[in-house]
Amino acid sequence: MAASSELAILVACALLLAAACGGAPELEVGYYEETCPEAEAIVRAAVSEAVAVDAGVGAGLIRLLFHDCFVQGCDASVLLDPTALNPRPEKLGPPNIHSLRGYEAIDAAKAAVEEACPGTVSCADIVAFAARDASYLLSGYRVDFKMPAGRLDGRRSNASDTVPSLPPASASFTELVDNFANKGLDAEDMVVLSGAHSVGHASCSTFAADRTDVDADADIDPSFARSLRRRCARAENGTDGKEQDGPTVSQDAVTPTELDSQYYRNVLKRRVLLASDAALLETPEAARMVRDSASVGGRWEKKFAKAMVKMAGIGVKKAGRHAEIRANCRVVNY
Repeated sequence: MAASSELAILVACALLLAAACGGAPELEVGYYEETCPEAEAIVRAAVSEAVAVDAGVGAGLIRLLFHDCFVQGCDASVLLDPTALNPRPEKLGPPNIHSLRGYEAIDAAKAAVEEACPGTVSCADIVAFAARDASYLLSGYRVDFKMPAGRLDGRRSNASDTVPSLPPASASFTELVDNFANKGLDAEDMVVLSGAHSVGHASCSTFAADRTDVDADADIDPSFARSLRRRCARAENGTDGKEQDGPTVSQDAVTPTELDSQYYRNVLKRRVLLASDAALLETPEAARMVRDSASVGGRWEKKFAKAMVKMAGIGVKKAGRHAEIRANCRVVNY
């Protein structure tokens, strides 16, 4: 009995030592209940204010989580600004530059959280909370879920990591599945998370070359291709939405500001912007997933919530010199 007690003590000490030496943090719902009980409410207030002014910011916050987690894990590395020591961080990578948005909403949330609980809440958790809250607001409160927390902020951010990590707009179904599998996500996760394309805009430069030429691309509805060509031309002439990287159009022309399953109906009608959207019909199994999401009320919203939590757990940083809780989300602590 004495030997057994000694063994138990040794095991407990080993576990404590492992934790002290930087084991991977355990994400949990209500992580800040004791250390910063108002944290999640503060983030939601900042997101609500930003989305009320511009629904596109909400779409940007959802995309920001995806682009953060797929490069170096969910560690807020996408938020870091260029510096003399690191002139080309992730946000300047080809998939991100001029296309990501929502940074200011994260800044506002972080400033308010720091005022309430200095040095307690990571930027990575704020990004995850903000994506959850944006999903809730843009879906008309139908996508409602709890987001586990306990992430740490990474110190590495390099534009060269973005292209190999993020799937291109031209990706085939096989390429998409492989890309998501590399992050621990399966084919259904990929199809479900693609539904985020029901909100936000895409640059004409991303798709115009191969999606507005009907003769060259048989996987797009001809009338939709002609419509895209006209819309991009109008935007180029200054009569429609135009952003820093050129003219943009809504990813979902039917319900452009609502996070909903309309995206999947658009896929089935071949009225989607990106080749990677059209790729969801390349296999019978993927097409079945698309039909399920398009036809069964409420099913996609539940699966999207589950997939968002799963994605938000990619590559969580271990405690140590390469991870921290930043005071300012745009710069590492010094």
